[in-house]
Amino acid sequence: MRKFLGLVWICVACISCNPGAKDNNNVRRVNLITLEPGHFHAALVQKSMYDGVDSLVHVYAPDGQDLKWHLGRIESYNTRAEAPTRWNESVYKGPDFFDKMISDKAGNVVVISGNNSRKTDYILTSVGAGFNVLADKPMAVSTADFARLQAAFASAAANHVLLYDIMTERCEITTILQRELSRSPALFGEVVPGTPDDPAIVMESVHYFSKVVAGAPLKRPTWFFDVRQQGEAITDVATHLVDLVEWELFSEQTLRPAEVEMLRARRWATPISRATKCVPQSP
Repeated sequence: MRKFLGLVWICVACISCNPGAKDNNNVRRVNLITLEPGHFHAALVQKSMYDGVDSLVHVYAPDGQDLKWHLGRIESYNTRAEAPTRWNESVYKGPDFFDKMISDKAGNVVVISGNNSRKTDYILTSVGAGFNVLADKPMAVSTADFARLQAAFASAAANHVLLYDIMTERCEITTILQRELSRSPALFGEVVPGTPDDPAIVMESVHYFSKVVAGAPLKRPTWFFDVRQQGEAITDVATHLVDLVEWELFSEQTLRPAEVEMLRARRWATPISRATKCVPQSP
């Protein structure tokens, strides 16, 4: 949970430039809104309580299994024996849930972690309406989405609101240590140019469909297995890897899309059936 704690504190520290309720110290509070939660990261944001974050959270979503699973996770945090949370979920589940969220303006930070086919449009409209946004990766799953995401960052700047990605791996102690060690020339040396056959940096990641989260087996929604809705691995899991390369080795530089050249890529499916375990098959 240390991952999400740091990200929520970013919002707590910076929210003073935006509308919101004030506590007794005259500091603007973070009032969370959860929009169409479908990924378990939406609930993990609330695994702990935070100073400066209101316990009342407004949820806007269509009725269905995704919403039930999300509320069940929040309830499990509230009722656990060790360090229970005190979240109060105010839920709106009408078909016009997104328009209702925009018009209600019930909070000042929108948490978006769900079906990625609509995520970029949600982000763009939310920042345009004056909401701060904490969005799970991937923020975009297509070329068209990426163009809208660029527009969203420009809109956020123009509206003086924050748009942050949940880059949780930056808060892992192993990653932090790796970053510090790579900045020691006596220990690490220096980054070499590399070639396609002998790259300067190699990053690998293993992603499991089946895992235990917060002590319980994770249930994946049906749409998670549709790359048109979840995104493919190169836009989902690989987002962490690309971010870590830039953050660990080139954090003082800004990498721009025009400076990126894709030399080679490959993709393949992971067959899944009811009778067999999930076994990735490489080409």
